[in-house]
Amino acid sequence: QPRGNMMLVGVGGSGRQSVTRLCSSIGEMNLCEIEITKGYGVEPFREDLRTFLNKAGGGEGKDTIFLFNDTQIIVEGFLEDINNILNSGEVPNLFPNDEVDRIVNDVRPIAKETGRSEAKDAVW
Repeated sequence: QPRGNMMLVGVGGSGRQSVTRLCSSIGEMNLCEIEITKGYGVEPFREDLRTFLNKAGGGEGKDTIFLFNDTQIIVEGFLEDINNILNSGEVPNLFPNDEVDRIVNDVRPIAKETGRSEAKDAVW
């Protein structure tokens, strides 16, 4: 389903991550996940989100799974950003204006091919 999302709930060790990785492989989807390291915070998380969103909707436009589990919530702002993605499909001020323009220009030909509007707001 376009722009679909899913939450897997279960006790630890029940195979949520394994089944997600299997689905990613079967569906030939990109799998993105963050790697928590010492000093990991809001800026590295937002950089990971930029990378994920570029794969999912930028020039590549490939179906993508973002695997995120509860142990990776080290800053509550992470949840706010993920909530924004699930509700509106974007995180406010995640991309600088010049990068937004580059992404829009990359996606315009695809919009034209599919008969969709090429306006910046429609493409973004």
